[in-house]
Amino acid sequence: MRIAVTGSIATDHLMTFPARITDQLLADRLDQVSLSFLVDTLEVHEGGVAANIAYGLARLGHRPLLVGAVGADFAAYGARLAALGVDTGGVLVSRTRHTARFLCTTDPDGNQLASFYPGAMTEAATIDLAEVAGDADLVLVGADDPSAMLRHTRACRGAGIRFMADPSQQLARLGGTVIRELVEGADHLFTNEYEHALLLEKTGWSRSEVLERVGTWVTTLGEKGSRVDRAGEPPVEVAAAPAAAVVDPTGVGDAFRAGYLASLAAGLGPAGCARAGSAVASLALAAVGPQSYDAGPETLRAVPHA
Repeated sequence: MRIAVTGSIATDHLMTFPARITDQLLADRLDQVSLSFLVDTLEVHEGGVAANIAYGLARLGHRPLLVGAVGADFAAYGARLAALGVDTGGVLVSRTRHTARFLCTTDPDGNQLASFYPGAMTEAATIDLAEVAGDADLVLVGADDPSAMLRHTRACRGAGIRFMADPSQQLARLGGTVIRELVEGADHLFTNEYEHALLLEKTGWSRSEVLERVGTWVTTLGEKGSRVDRAGEPPVEVAAAPAAAVVDPTGVGDAFRAGYLASLAAGLGPAGCARAGSAVASLALAAVGPQSYDAGPETLRAVPHA
């Protein structure tokens, strides 16, 4: 299966704060917040949702097509991905902007404060998906410049390409009309638990109304695993795979998607795909950075299908 992954490509600046972030928030001062965190560590890693998913797919034996916009500073990053087996032919290089930056502070409880500078990602809407990924069997439309997300979704519909809606972090920014267009007709919809509720609130749809419009709705539930919803069927709960260590939650959801997609390409059903996603996510959770974990086709072979 030829899989194209669209979305952000970024450099992650990951910091750790030794105390609880929530303890620094004063209930009677939330209208005037001014906080500065003295962090213990700084790790700089390559990231971005599309690149993270493409990395995972490549480690699992696929050759995914990465589609997104970057700056000229992407050269070394792109060469690394290409060496791992990612097809970077769908990447647009901006002449004026830097590759996007993600800055995130994480506390011992896994709470995070993050900022994202889009940079070259704002040019992603100029990419013609039909031109760069017209031969794809499946396209995951991930968090990106909103105009790019809409253009890619429309291109998939126009070309009759099977697509997955994965708006994730952009749900907070998008309005209901745009979200409804991104979701309508998707083969799969991915959200986490918070995004699940936010999507329902912003679209005004009920759970059943969403399922009338998508084939499968996968909701990741953190340490509780994931849930798979399909119209006319009872929800399927899939437990999280135990991690060797809990080190860094950044990119764990992207790793889940990589495992899910790789198993979908192998012909597994939604529950088996979710189990595979959990297995890969557990590897990412035990590593610092979203593209530091080790995996291979044998990772998926060890996952029970039933």
